[in-house]
Amino acid sequence: MSGFVGVLVSDSWLQSQFTQVELRTLKSKYVSVRTQSGRVTVGDLPPVFVKLKAFTEMFTEDEIKAILGESYKDMNGELDFESFLRAYLDLQSRATAKSGGSKNSSSFLKATTTTVHHSINESEKASYVSHINSYLADDPFLKKYLPIDPSTNALFDLAKGGVLLCKLINLAVPGTIDERAINTKKVLNPWEKNENHTLGLNSAKAIGCTVVNIGTQDLAEARPHLLLGLISQIIKIQLLADLNLKKTPQLVELVDDSKDVEELLSLPPEKVLLKWMNFHLKKAGYEKQVTNFSSDVKDGEAYAYLLNALAPEHSGPAALDTKDPKKRADMVLAHAEKLDCKRYLTPKDIVEGSPNLNLAFVAQIFQHRNGLTVDSKKMSFAVMMTDDAETSREERCFRLWINSLGIASYVNNVFEDVRNGWILLEVLDKVSPESVNWKQASKPPIKMPFRKVENCNQVIGIGKQLRFSLVNVAGNDIVQGNKKLILAFLWQLMRFTMLQLLKNLRSHSQGKEGKEITDADILKWANNKVKKAGRTSQMESFKEKNLSNGIFFLELLSAVEPRVVNWSVVTKGETEEDKKLNATYIISVARKLGCSIFLLPEDIIEVNQKMILILTASIMYWSLQQPAEESESNPSEESNTPDASSAASMDGDRETALASEVSNLAVNDAASDTADTTPAQLVENEESSGFGIPKDINRMKSGL
Repeated sequence: MSGFVGVLVSDSWLQSQFTQVELRTLKSKYVSVRTQSGRVTVGDLPPVFVKLKAFTEMFTEDEIKAILGESYKDMNGELDFESFLRAYLDLQSRATAKSGGSKNSSSFLKATTTTVHHSINESEKASYVSHINSYLADDPFLKKYLPIDPSTNALFDLAKGGVLLCKLINLAVPGTIDERAINTKKVLNPWEKNENHTLGLNSAKAIGCTVVNIGTQDLAEARPHLLLGLISQIIKIQLLADLNLKKTPQLVELVDDSKDVEELLSLPPEKVLLKWMNFHLKKAGYEKQVTNFSSDVKDGEAYAYLLNALAPEHSGPAALDTKDPKKRADMVLAHAEKLDCKRYLTPKDIVEGSPNLNLAFVAQIFQHRNGLTVDSKKMSFAVMMTDDAETSREERCFRLWINSLGIASYVNNVFEDVRNGWILLEVLDKVSPESVNWKQASKPPIKMPFRKVENCNQVIGIGKQLRFSLVNVAGNDIVQGNKKLILAFLWQLMRFTMLQLLKNLRSHSQGKEGKEITDADILKWANNKVKKAGRTSQMESFKEKNLSNGIFFLELLSAVEPRVVNWSVVTKGETEEDKKLNATYIISVARKLGCSIFLLPEDIIEVNQKMILILTASIMYWSLQQPAEESESNPSEESNTPDASSAASMDGDRETALASEVSNLAVNDAASDTADTTPAQLVENEESSGFGIPKDINRMKSGL
């Protein structure tokens, strides 16, 4: 039922060296090469390995070839998958040695494998446990397990059920998960736990966490370094939630003019926090610049100045007069507690420069006393800089989607971060491999404006090759930050990615290149699925107003997996409140199933046809990956729970076990004259589809 698919290796030691997500990613690389060439040789590995994050900054392709040549005399020798993995591990050990064995060196999928020892920061663990004990003490389900003792493994034992992660996500971004979708029985079987882990991981992605190095099996086993890393990200999102102009328009006081405001909008929250801190330190007479939450705050002086400026009634000169950094740190924490700041760190953590805990400490100070004035003139200017609700929702959706792809860069604000073209090139290279000519691309920081235009021109060129509708659109439109054009391009990119995934499933099932998947295919599949389940709902188009009550999508989810919907909590969707309840439940159930989606309940209630299409396609993609016998199971209206053996039967490599219906996916061309179009034709027809760029592109450029 979950989105987790196990990749099994006959050598148990080799299996233990990788997380499941790493195995699946490497397997996809291996299968891709084998599909193109018919077999995989040693000579095929350098161009594949050099693109992996573990090696891209460590070795050139020639260096990788030379290293492999030491172990393999015949570069034309064929490799099976296990040999492919061993070659990867050998190269990884070279990379670790080259980086001096630093645990912070670049790594595959942003986390090293178990070949490198993972040490756990006990101080951070204790801080996260304290956070959980404090914020979730009254939770109806968790309160019987709290408080957790940080000196034991109780945190990891509790996390194995998956409920803790879901609750933390809702704490960080309230309303992300509909708690009706969380399995909270006293005793959960493996299937139910896996559902919770799947829901947690997909929801973590939906709030901006990087989870490309974590699979549900890793959470089921509660791997300490991966679990603590994810908890750290969630808590960080919670603590930094107010560090933006929308939540705290007073932050506009940190800048002088509109150009600086644009820069402020593009900064990640931790950079805004540093900017805020330096703003007050400068006013307090502190001469140094704080550039990080580690070495620059180790002596505690910056904290003493900051608290003296923000809360002089609780502070004093004593912390500045003392020469002992540890004593000063102790005084600083005592002053902070008078502001009701929770103790995220100890004096030792300050002196040792723990970056995560110091960031949490400063964020707490900001939440309790930001010291910014309410300048009505500047505040109104900040409000003017924010986008309308729909634009903000689309920006959020595309930002989270891009960050979920696992590219090297991280997007904080789509409209600002894509303007130099580099991130768009990274995304294009991810979704359409080999499409980017990196020799003609300029990597940030880019000082020369024409280099940004060159990058964006290549982006537009690739878009046209992919048959996007880009009439009269130039790279300079992206450089200038035309929001409507950027959103239109990203929408076509997301849609292309989803349709390619579905097309690849069809091609894999049929063993040959299939025809393009169209929106009409998705529409017909969804209607057929619901009809076969004995339901009466049908969807005429992705913009049908009746979809706002959510019933069709709940019936579709129930059709693809009868156990996933608990009909006793579903409303009729007649009032706005009932529609919202259904919409939030739909999103959580889809994520629980294994769908990676980034829409909000408002997108369903308002029938945002772009997001409705992606939601339907995501459910279809999940369904078509399930074994044939599962997809043909008898549906039931009630939410049922399988036994543990059912969950166990889900494991194993399903590379060839796609649903039989994939090969039957076809649209009656005569019955779908308007819908069965190519992607380019569909996006050009704005009036009928609403999915692309209007034909009158000049009107959009002028902002009309």
